[in-house]
Amino acid sequence: MKFDLHTHHFRCGHADGTIRDYIEAGIAAGLQVIGISDHTPYFGSPSEQAFPRIAMAKSELAHYVEEVLALQKEYTGRIDVLLGIESDYFPEHAELYRRTLSAYPFDYIIGSVHNVDGVSIFNKGRWKGLGLQDKIAGKAEYYRLIAASARSGMFQILGHIDAMKGNYPQFSDIPAAAVVDECLRVIGEYGLAIEINTSGGTKLCGGWYPSDDILERALHYGVQVTFGSDAHRPSRIADQREAVAARLRDIGFTHWVYFKRTAKISVPVE
Repeated sequence: MKFDLHTHHFRCGHADGTIRDYIEAGIAAGLQVIGISDHTPYFGSPSEQAFPRIAMAKSELAHYVEEVLALQKEYTGRIDVLLGIESDYFPEHAELYRRTLSAYPFDYIIGSVHNVDGVSIFNKGRWKGLGLQDKIAGKAEYYRLIAASARSGMFQILGHIDAMKGNYPQFSDIPAAAVVDECLRVIGEYGLAIEINTSGGTKLCGGWYPSDDILERALHYGVQVTFGSDAHRPSRIADQREAVAARLRDIGFTHWVYFKRTAKISVPVE
C-alpha cells in the first residue's frame, strides 16, 4: 500500500499547484492513497488571514474541505483521497483549534510545532549569540511542546518532530537525549504516529525528519510511523518513499500506518 499523507497547495500561500494537481501527481507516482493536508488558518489571531504567505484565510477552510470531499468522490476507484489538515499547536489556543476543527470530517490531523517562544523553528537567527545552556533550553522547550501536543488528544499524527534542525543542522548535536526520550515515551503512550517527512531535503539540513537516531529510539518506545513528503509542489509527491521504506526496515519497523476517518490502518512497510 503506497501512500503520502502530507501535501499542501496554493491556499497556504507558499505552495504551488491545485489539490487536483497533487492528486494527479499521486496517481502518476503509483500511490493508492493520498492525503491532502494544508495548513490551518491562524485561528488565534483576530485577522482573517494573519500570515498570507504561511496559512490560508479563515474563510477558505470550508472551501478547502468542500473541494477535497468533491475530489474524493470524483477520484473514487482511482486513488483514495483523504481529507487531512496540518494544524499548529499553540497551547494557549488549543481549545479554539479543537473546537473549530471538530466541525469538519477530517480523516486525520497532523499536529506540528512551528514556533517556540514566539519564533519560527526555521529562523536561523534564533540561535545567534546563544550559549550551550540556552540552546539546550530551546531544544527542551521544543520537545516539551511536542509532548504536550501528543497529550492534547487533538491529533493522529505528529509532524516533522526534529524539524528545528531544518535551517540549523547543529540542532541535532545539542545534548538533550533525555528530553527527546521522554517526548517519544509520551507519543508512544498516547498512541500517535510520527511521520517520516522528506522535506528536510529542501532545507539546509538535507535528508529527512526525524533522524535515524530518533527513529531507532521511537521503535524502542513503541511509536508508530507514517510517511509524508510535505510536498509544496506536485513534483515532490512520494519523494524518497522507497528509500524511507528501506531505512525503516533496516531499523526494524515492519509496519507503518495511515488514517481514514481517524481510524488507524496498519500496512506492511514495503
